[in-house]
Amino acid sequence: MRRIVVTGANKGIGLAIVRAVLEQHDDAFVYLGSRDPERGRAAARALSEEHPGWEARLEVLALDVTRDSSVSAAAARVAESSDGEKLYGVVNNAGIAAEAGLRAVIDVNVLGVRRVCEAFAPLLQSEGRVVVVTSAAGPSFVARCSEDMQRFFLDDGHDWPRLEGFVEACLAIDGDPSAFAARGLADGAPYGLSKALANTYTRAFARRHPELRVNACTPGFIETDLTRHYAASQNKSPAELGMKPPAEGVTAPLHLLFGALEGNGRYYGSDAQRSPLDRYRSPGSPPYTGA
Repeated sequence: MRRIVVTGANKGIGLAIVRAVLEQHDDAFVYLGSRDPERGRAAARALSEEHPGWEARLEVLALDVTRDSSVSAAAARVAESSDGEKLYGVVNNAGIAAEAGLRAVIDVNVLGVRRVCEAFAPLLQSEGRVVVVTSAAGPSFVARCSEDMQRFFLDDGHDWPRLEGFVEACLAIDGDPSAFAARGLADGAPYGLSKALANTYTRAFARRHPELRVNACTPGFIETDLTRHYAASQNKSPAELGMKPPAEGVTAPLHLLFGALEGNGRYYGSDAQRSPLDRYRSPGSPPYTGA
């Protein structure tokens, strides 16, 4: 069995990823990560009722990416339940929207990714897959930054202390758009900033772990709890804004889990084609071929 952990998997894109993995790969076992175990169990029950055979290939994993103790306990549980078998992959899907505020958004969308990657890396097999679900908001944010800050996000030399220092500096000026502008960080939009940082961290983690296959992707403009507020703010329905159902957000994550990949530490569009980190690439456009 190829054992795969998916965070934030009790609803939305995470649940759609779990469903697609179980549907398309009979040799896959999925740990359905959920901050709220009861919601995780409800999601697992619904899947098992639809497909009784899936119950044997599914386990709910209590996993709150904002708590070191929860992430450590989840990794310990996976190590224990796998009976020494290495993990095939980890999908970092858990995320929150800007309305929660910069500190909370960074804690989930950046620090949460780091907690999970660091805790589960020792459990992964050689060439194990690490997928970081970010967003096109990341490259779009970088495109609005100054040239110096664009170089920062694209720098190949980052380590965690340097990125952590940058995060702390951003949190220190939270609530002051002029301070973000002065640093070349446009308006400091929390969501875009967090996803740009998650992409940068993905590249740094990939360089430290050349034995793994570590990449990031956007699922596309998908209707979830995270995006519905935006439709409401525009007085339009999600469909009117072009949002797609969660089932259509699994193309890129599944490609990074199971597809043939060249290179490491890359970012992919929702069409599973390589994309740049400093500007938006429309799905269906020619793939990015730069450094």
